[in-house]
Amino acid sequence: MNTDLVADLKRCERKVFLDEPTSFHALNHLAKTIGGPELYIKRDDMGPLAFGGNKLRQLEFYFGDAVARGADTILITGAVQSNFVRLAAACAAKLGMHCHIQLEERVSKMDVNYRNSGNVLLNQILGATLHSYPAGEDERGADLNLEKLALNVREQGGIPYVIHLSSDYPSIGALGYVAGAIELAQQIQSRNITLSAIVVPSGSGATHAGMLYGMRALGISTPIIGACVRRSASEQVHRIRTHCDSMARQLRQTNPVGTDDIILNEKFLAPGYGRAGAHANEAIKLSARLEGIILDPVYSAKSFACFIDYARRNINGDPLLFLHTGGLPAIFAYQDDMLAAVS
Repeated sequence: MNTDLVADLKRCERKVFLDEPTSFHALNHLAKTIGGPELYIKRDDMGPLAFGGNKLRQLEFYFGDAVARGADTILITGAVQSNFVRLAAACAAKLGMHCHIQLEERVSKMDVNYRNSGNVLLNQILGATLHSYPAGEDERGADLNLEKLALNVREQGGIPYVIHLSSDYPSIGALGYVAGAIELAQQIQSRNITLSAIVVPSGSGATHAGMLYGMRALGISTPIIGACVRRSASEQVHRIRTHCDSMARQLRQTNPVGTDDIILNEKFLAPGYGRAGAHANEAIKLSARLEGIILDPVYSAKSFACFIDYARRNINGDPLLFLHTGGLPAIFAYQDDMLAAVS
């Protein structure tokens, strides 16, 4: 284990929410059915707060920084059915902080379930104050509007802390998956498993970049395959590189990630962000009916489709690992689409 990485990470402010380590186990029925290599899953969808999900890893470092700065109010932006904002509201509630959530219009033509059920309902149960932002692909504009909301909080006597969306700001949350990589490396080593690849979703890029950075800093060369769930591979590669550069600065290290380390697969992105598509629907059914594991239609289903495709094309290869990032409340927001897909 790279003791320097562990020590450098410990210098960063952190508020622990996740009960570590998350579960790691085989997908024997799925592997037997598709005739591929040994398949494993790491259950970062599980967690102690508000239906769980992998964003807790990122929020540990954001809230650590917020608490260190004396903040009493968290402000965050995301899609209408964002799991990140739902978990931010849960973490804020646990720490006795206020939470303002800005919901962006990233997915068009969605029904009443999308706008009122799933994560939106949970945000309200958790006591967050909801705001709306009309654009869906304007990260800088969304961040600027958060700053305006933060100014209002400050004028009312609060101490705001903004969790920004764009990659113009330090990648504080990505450090959560440097910690996640250390945890996963220990699990792999304890089982004496050699992985051919690790498949993760690549949306904001923090999960993908953090896992990649952590593994390379540990000297582990296993390919980390980022399944594109929001933007194309050509657009995403710069984002991953930017996150890795930011983490290196925060940890005061030389960036261990090279250009060839950034692997992206956009095959399962269509029909676009927030829309499942045929491959994702197949993944949802296979995961549920062969392993009893539920996937969400936005992130985990598309990345699981990538995982299955890789397994089918590597029948005699080394074991393959899927990182399940959660997002399960979104199932209820997409219930009409899901019922049609699994019938």
